[in-house]
Amino acid sequence: MLQDSIINVKGIGEKFADDLQSLNISTIEDLLFYFPSRYDVVEILPLSELIHEDKVTIEGRVLNTPSLSFFGRKKSRLTFNVEVENVAIKAVMFNRAFAKKQLNMGDTVTLTGKWDAHRLQITVSNYQKGSLERSSDIQPIYSVRGDVTSYRLKKAIQQAIHDYGNEIEEILPRDLLASYKIPSRNKAVKTMHFPKSRQALKHARRRFTYEEFLLFQLKIQILRKRRREATAGNEQVYDDIKLNQFIDQFPFKLTNAQSKSLNQILSDMKSPYRMNRLLQGDVGSGKTAVAAIALYASITAKKQGALMVPTEILAEQHFQSLQDMFGDLVRVELLTGSVKGKKRREILQDLADDRVNILVGTHALIQDDVIFKDLGLVVVDEQHRFGVEQRRALSNKGLYPDVLFMTATPIPRTLAITAFGDMDVSVIDEMPAGRKEIETYWTKANTFDRVLRFIEKHIADGEQAYIICPLIEESDKLDIQDAVDLYNQLIEYYPPAIRVGLMHGRLHASEKDEVMKQFAANEVQVLVSTTVVEVGVNVPNATIMVIYDAERFGLSQLHQLRGRVGRGDKQSYCILIADPKSETGKERMRIMTETNNGFELSEQDLKLRGPGDFFGTKQSGLPEFKVADMIHDYRALETARDDASEIIEFNLLETDSTYRNLRNLLEKEGVFDTVLD
Repeated sequence: MLQDSIINVKGIGEKFADDLQSLNISTIEDLLFYFPSRYDVVEILPLSELIHEDKVTIEGRVLNTPSLSFFGRKKSRLTFNVEVENVAIKAVMFNRAFAKKQLNMGDTVTLTGKWDAHRLQITVSNYQKGSLERSSDIQPIYSVRGDVTSYRLKKAIQQAIHDYGNEIEEILPRDLLASYKIPSRNKAVKTMHFPKSRQALKHARRRFTYEEFLLFQLKIQILRKRRREATAGNEQVYDDIKLNQFIDQFPFKLTNAQSKSLNQILSDMKSPYRMNRLLQGDVGSGKTAVAAIALYASITAKKQGALMVPTEILAEQHFQSLQDMFGDLVRVELLTGSVKGKKRREILQDLADDRVNILVGTHALIQDDVIFKDLGLVVVDEQHRFGVEQRRALSNKGLYPDVLFMTATPIPRTLAITAFGDMDVSVIDEMPAGRKEIETYWTKANTFDRVLRFIEKHIADGEQAYIICPLIEESDKLDIQDAVDLYNQLIEYYPPAIRVGLMHGRLHASEKDEVMKQFAANEVQVLVSTTVVEVGVNVPNATIMVIYDAERFGLSQLHQLRGRVGRGDKQSYCILIADPKSETGKERMRIMTETNNGFELSEQDLKLRGPGDFFGTKQSGLPEFKVADMIHDYRALETARDDASEIIEFNLLETDSTYRNLRNLLEKEGVFDTVLD
């Protein structure tokens, strides 16, 4: 019945039904679950506490017969005085001519509207005769468009609840309802639309927050279970003795966080299921060392490894560092777009014949002519740049290797659970011993001369600097420093001995690589760049990061940029040049100067910016919840995740009859029909 058309609801004709389609309401169920976007809590405060130009509610006695005047076509103005706390308040209503007949001298009225403290006047948006009833002190506000008005929508929902409310089936088992003290589904729906108290609304919202998170987590974990089962027989039997010998020859001891992450990865590789793990760690936390050990484990299991990175220069850097780590133990080769002709043919032949152990490269690794003999592990650096299509390309070659994604973008726990729910997540949240913290300072643009002199002094000691700008070329709309203009200024400012380089997104890939190679070789001492340098090469000699118009960047991006320095043993500095006008902007600068911990910053960034902005506008993997909020309701998210794990682990959807309705809902949404990539 709830799947029937809304035309069956009394009072909804064909025209109104068509209008409701614009809100994606076509069935009775859609109407019942079209929750308010927010609530206005009506509270009558004393006149002395009313704030000028705020929306307020007052209650008083009508002192005179309302006066009505017309202006323009169908436009009217109704005015009258009400007595509140022995003070005469002027009430003004626009386009409510009908109210003249309803309001009489001596009536008690409750008025809501914009308060003018100077004139003692209220411009009324809502009114009712009599005192405020307790049941009406929380006003639901619906998101509407076109010809659909809040009033008509509310009336339709009221009718639907009256006629069909009892048909809303409970989908949660009784033990969960009792355990979390949450109301039944049909009672919670009624409360969401017509709350009797703040407490009742709080519990109804709590119920739907948990329900939304649980359904989402179940979908993810069902998908994850099916993925695992689809790749059974993926076990890698590696050589423990050789692996420990390799780890012992490192010039440093692994941190506790590195060891924990490594054990999780090795356990996945040893299991019969395909690994799908995300390794998070701040810049410099030692992710590459962990990845190298995992790659070596795969080689001792008689398999091959691959390391895929987003840019050629990063591929070259990883190739060099893996060669340094492995020496003669394994054969590492580099495959990028620049490797052509005979050299490329030789590498591909040796790869197919199992004479290459590890192949490092860009997306060139997944081209059709790249054929591995037996690929055991793929490590993908900066995983957010590597999409589902590339992952599918590996599977299409008949390869189902274990996959380890790495990112230096510290993702808040709540987002990791949500956006990467189908992955296991390992976190390296401590830095190697003895590493110097980057000193971070915030200054205004009028001190830029001092900043340039500071850079010059450090260049004289053989060091280098980055200067980051948000724009490539000057914009009329934004008063912010641009990279080209700044580059030209610095060429004039510094003597010829100090070479200034320029890098931005409009340069061709080969031009970018050339600039970065010159910077890495210290042929360029100051690199002016846009944020394309964010995921870049390791230049231990670069000790200063200056970020112009820093208020235009999010905390996570600022932290990523800061991570480009501090790679060597010299003290490094990050200088933020910013003049933020908003409190949020000032708070962002303050947080940056106070902490170097990427995970702490990412949590703060999430609070300041919201999840939609965290990955940038192109990130579409985040679900949209009607009621739940990932940031404020993170405890409910974690609870739902744990409950979903238990439901899947013990197969309760199949074996426990109290979960039948939950399974039916998931089936209806096609969860069990999803095509695996």
